[in-house]
Amino acid sequence: MDSLISLSLAEHPKGGILQKVAIGFMALSLLFFILFCTNVVPVSDGLKVMLTFGVGSLAGILYAIPLFREKAGIRNNHIMFDKITARGIPAFALGIFLTGFYVVLYWFPWMMEGMIRAVDPLSNFLRHEPADQWFLYGTMYTVAILVMGIRFIAKYRHSRYQVIRTISVMFFQFGFAWLLPSFLKMLNQPEFYFSYFWPLKYDYLFPGTIQGLINNGGLGVFMVFWGAAMTFIITPILTYKYGKRWYCSWVCGCGGLAETMGDPFRHLSDKSLKAWKIERISIHSVLVFVTVTTILLWVNSAFEGAVLGGASGIFSQVYGFLIGSIFAGVVGTGFYPIFGSRVWCRFGCPMAAILGIIQRFRSRFRITTNGGQCISCGNCSTYCEMGIDVRWYAQRGENIVRASCVGCGVCSSVCPRGVLKLENLDYENRINSEPVMPGNKALDVK
Repeated sequence: MDSLISLSLAEHPKGGILQKVAIGFMALSLLFFILFCTNVVPVSDGLKVMLTFGVGSLAGILYAIPLFREKAGIRNNHIMFDKITARGIPAFALGIFLTGFYVVLYWFPWMMEGMIRAVDPLSNFLRHEPADQWFLYGTMYTVAILVMGIRFIAKYRHSRYQVIRTISVMFFQFGFAWLLPSFLKMLNQPEFYFSYFWPLKYDYLFPGTIQGLINNGGLGVFMVFWGAAMTFIITPILTYKYGKRWYCSWVCGCGGLAETMGDPFRHLSDKSLKAWKIERISIHSVLVFVTVTTILLWVNSAFEGAVLGGASGIFSQVYGFLIGSIFAGVVGTGFYPIFGSRVWCRFGCPMAAILGIIQRFRSRFRITTNGGQCISCGNCSTYCEMGIDVRWYAQRGENIVRASCVGCGVCSSVCPRGVLKLENLDYENRINSEPVMPGNKALDVK
């Protein structure tokens, strides 16, 4: 008997059974995590780690294996019809779970006491002290980027750019955002994150933080110098040369999680003009908020509290609660399955706002387009996680210079005609004002 003919719009992915098994393992990992958080099931710490982190990591790796077996090239089969990636009921369920996780992590950590204690052995080994909810979260965050980074590399391995930048974010998350801060704690030094700078790590320029680092001695003084140099000198230089992609797509842990774990949801970003208007207002409002807060703290410190009293501290607490916790954490990651993977980067990150201003008005970075080759398939716009209508520029042969572009290069990777190219050229020539005719018509050369 002949096999049934599939009428689906895209072929079913190879290795589907193995990927279904992987999803089953992931579900078990989440179940074990929930059960172990409150010590409902009394098992050893080692078994807790194995049944949560171990099974979860195995699930991610198993899911990626069929991608390596296929011919290199991006396949987003069924992504517009799968309920988990098309805002179906499973997507909302996942969004509620992620949001609930962040709410518990920030405000009810005692509910996670069982899992926090489970990573005590690892924390004692790396930091010489028991774990807290932030070490547990940092470990989960790092494992997610490493495991899902393997999946991302398998999917985009035909692109050297995608492979290298994914390895880069995996390296910076593991080494600079997880291992190095733990090593500093072991040496009784401040837990400093060398891959985060003001204003993303907003308190690194607060007078209290700086004074505390200076009082710590030589290494603390170096940390202050590092943070100031990266904020005011190195960041503007690198952004001028390479655009905001050097940080947002190569270094930042927020971007790293969005690019790896959030990749299946990148097409959900809102491409409407209304979303763009909201984006411009919200992200620059956050930048103004953190800048004013920092200035007020320094003014208050200079006058020893005589001018503002405790008002500056209130600004700091409000920013930390509304922006640092709710926006960056609960909304930024919890809403991946609903609004796409770069909600925080697009609408709230003050670091992205500063880098975007430099990129828009004084940077060599651009995405060049060849309008004569564009077939208007729309892949570039569909998979732009920052909500940019890339096709609009490609159809007109106009170079793309946008403040919101993080330079992930996925628009170029999914283009079937090689229309888009990421470049760093002379600033004066980055915007192409000459029209490019569609089809095979070229401008007359006289």
